[in-house]
Amino acid sequence: MAKTYNNLYPEIYSFENLHAAYLRARRGKRDRIEVQRFELDLEGNLIQLQNELIWGEYRTGAYRKFIVTEPKERIVAALPFRDRVVQHAIVGVIEPIWERRFIADSYACRPGKGTHKGADRAQAMLRKVKREHGHVFVLKADISKFFYSIDHCAIKELVRRRIACKRTLSLIDNIIDSTATQGDLRPVGLPIGNLTSQLFANIYLHELDEFVKHGLREKLYMRYMDDFCVVHHDKDHLHRVRALIEQFLWQRLRLKTNAKTQVFPVGVRHGRAMDFLGYRIWTTHRRIRKSSISRISRTLRKMRRLYSQGKVSMEKIGESVKSWIAHASHAESYGLRKKLLGSFAFVRGAQ
Repeated sequence: MAKTYNNLYPEIYSFENLHAAYLRARRGKRDRIEVQRFELDLEGNLIQLQNELIWGEYRTGAYRKFIVTEPKERIVAALPFRDRVVQHAIVGVIEPIWERRFIADSYACRPGKGTHKGADRAQAMLRKVKREHGHVFVLKADISKFFYSIDHCAIKELVRRRIACKRTLSLIDNIIDSTATQGDLRPVGLPIGNLTSQLFANIYLHELDEFVKHGLREKLYMRYMDDFCVVHHDKDHLHRVRALIEQFLWQRLRLKTNAKTQVFPVGVRHGRAMDFLGYRIWTTHRRIRKSSISRISRTLRKMRRLYSQGKVSMEKIGESVKSWIAHASHAESYGLRKKLLGSFAFVRGAQ
């Protein structure tokens, strides 16, 4: 029987945990007005949250919805800062319960993981198969409308496999149900902007991870949120694996793969790159996606205009440039970086 955890709620509402959660929630956002307002009476606001949690009066606040277009268009629902503090407090306590159980080859929203290590691992898988068999095929899959399709009843059931603390479960249920439409018999969907949504998504797809790794015994499988791949030398084998995975996803989690899911050879001459985690990956090298180059070019043009008008600081521009360079430096991009960054001059008052 799976081990369950009780008496978690006092850990969540402890002042020390709430303060640590506040520090994590404000990271990179100290210049925002809502964060500064919260800090004006920091102790009072944290005590207010603590009292609401202790007395069972806390309810998730109203979402502010907006559309982002990079890297693709999607609707993001953002909560007030105080609610983000609560979510950091929850995740700080419950995340370790699952972290030790997640597979090593799950790379999204986890300590010590991320896109760069994921890309390194994906390339290592390609190289292993190429070295041992002389050719390599990939099943590259993407789940259709993943966050909008997560079944509330199913994720609650998975959470209850590990957590037995009733007050913690009630708090989690409140967050999960905060976007449900009244009258829905089987509500689905988690807001992309919630910190808890990232953890719940990994818990949800951990079922897929275990099915592929332990059920199908695929050694060269990895996942980054709703993108995953299986690497093998046999194309027909991967087509069979794809059919079994798609059957499992629908029957167990009510999820479907999208139209971009396919099996293909990887190679410079007889094949193509594996497009994964922001890179085009071959066994021999990797390059930056063209969309990433277009995106940083648009960003630099916009910031050049804003800088000339005195609306953005060089420090802010530097943050964006450093972030992109950190991403680009994990691919063959020295010439590209030199050419691209050298083509933009930032001058106050320039037209």
